[in-house]
Amino acid sequence: MEANNKVKSTNDLELKERVVKVNRVTKVTKGGRTFSFSAIVVVGNEAGIVGWGLGKASEVSAAVAKGVEAAKKNLIHVPVRKGTIPHEQVAKFKGSKILLKPATPGTGLKAGGAMRAVLESAGIVDVLAKSKGSSNAHNLVKATIAALGEMRDAYTVAQNRGISLEKVFKG
Repeated sequence: MEANNKVKSTNDLELKERVVKVNRVTKVTKGGRTFSFSAIVVVGNEAGIVGWGLGKASEVSAAVAKGVEAAKKNLIHVPVRKGTIPHEQVAKFKGSKILLKPATPGTGLKAGGAMRAVLESAGIVDVLAKSKGSSNAHNLVKATIAALGEMRDAYTVAQNRGISLEKVFKG
């Protein structure tokens, strides 16, 4: 089931960027060593819109800037209700497996590293998250984005089924 929650326009969005990981790559040549950098960046408006991007350049600042531009092209909308996610979700990307569970208000963001950056950028403040398998930051970011992209709130599900929420909750 393909997620159809891509964000169409980024012109009027106030996006905040978070650098998840910067990696230095060394290439040994005849003339010596050549260093380059890759940066994985997460952007979001902290109100339900989040995206990720990878930038590569010979300087860290240029790699981050390229990552931000790539992230703006990969934005998705996440249903955030009362600061948490609507339902439990499991996702996998290559060797990384993650579990996201909704939490009661006041619980906080119980997530580590790369997952925390994605969830904060999406505006989720109460969630329980667990990462199993690989702890590779690139794969964790992609798995978290995949999990958030598959989220559906009750209004969307009811609309897709052609029924009203009042009918669902009354009986």
